[in-house]
Amino acid sequence: MTLKRNFRILLGICLSSMLILAACGANTGKEASSTEGQASEGSSEKKIKIGITQIVEHASLDEARRGFLKALQDNGYEEGNNLEVDFQNAQNDLNNASTIAQKFASSKLDLVLAIATPSAQAAAQNIKDVPILFTAVTDPVGAGLVKSMEAPGSNVTGTTDMHPEAVSTLMEFIQKNVKDVTAVGIMANEGEQNTVANVMEAQKAIEALGLKVVKAPVTNSSEVKQAAESLAGKVQAIYVPQDNTIVSALSTVVGVANEKKIPLFVAEKDSVKNGGVASYGFEYFDIGYTTGKMAVDILKNGKNPAELAVKYPETLDLALNLKSAASQGFEVTDAMKAEVKPENLFE
Repeated sequence: MTLKRNFRILLGICLSSMLILAACGANTGKEASSTEGQASEGSSEKKIKIGITQIVEHASLDEARRGFLKALQDNGYEEGNNLEVDFQNAQNDLNNASTIAQKFASSKLDLVLAIATPSAQAAAQNIKDVPILFTAVTDPVGAGLVKSMEAPGSNVTGTTDMHPEAVSTLMEFIQKNVKDVTAVGIMANEGEQNTVANVMEAQKAIEALGLKVVKAPVTNSSEVKQAAESLAGKVQAIYVPQDNTIVSALSTVVGVANEKKIPLFVAEKDSVKNGGVASYGFEYFDIGYTTGKMAVDILKNGKNPAELAVKYPETLDLALNLKSAASQGFEVTDAMKAEVKPENLFE
């Protein structure tokens, strides 16, 4: 009896030990599984991939790109962490812009940013299943990018760099302040859709003021100097619109304006910094930043580009370059200086 009793006790102890070990193993497995799940969850935050296509590098377009990326950063998207950016510069070549768009179409991207009209058109033609945002586009409807400014209607929307009153206000400034002005020269590559819209607006405003328009057409940057020189003796002021071909070679125009003493007026504040006399405009950084906020709405909040209205610049300020004014024979008055914010006065 004693032997049997001892055996039963020993058997019970063994069974209890086995149950305890099994339970510990199960808990350890659960903990391991939970830990692995947490690690997986912590490391599986989706990295956003964005392609940026830019027709050419110049100050205004570069600032728009910088503003876009800053808006993303301010909303938690940082390169090297949870954001991967593929930036491509088309070198002002339409074929390159098309090739870049085709590359992006075959890449696994979450969103595409197209900077300037030619890049935006190429992206819209080639990419149909990924959201496309554009910035620095003058006439989104005329360029065929959206059905209307209020309801874009497809996978494409963004920000325009055409303030409704910018061109007419600048032309009024020219008429009022350029001595003995009778004619204004317009330099433009009208092969760019954005330029066509800007030139039409400028020509309409100039002629409404009773002034003559003299056009100096270009097709590439190598023609810019000759076009600028052709205006000497014919006009008392030169206007450069939002034209990527000419703005990318603006220093050439500035050189001619300085030599011939013809005041140069421009469509962008960045071009005033780089040698133009004056402009009524805004910061391209700001419209880039607005575009970045639209990207956040799409990426984080699931907004549909087709329903996001195209946005306009929110400000319109006078910018003056005192050094350029002196070099180009334009008199800056105290009244003009009083109108200019300190950050828009360049020397």
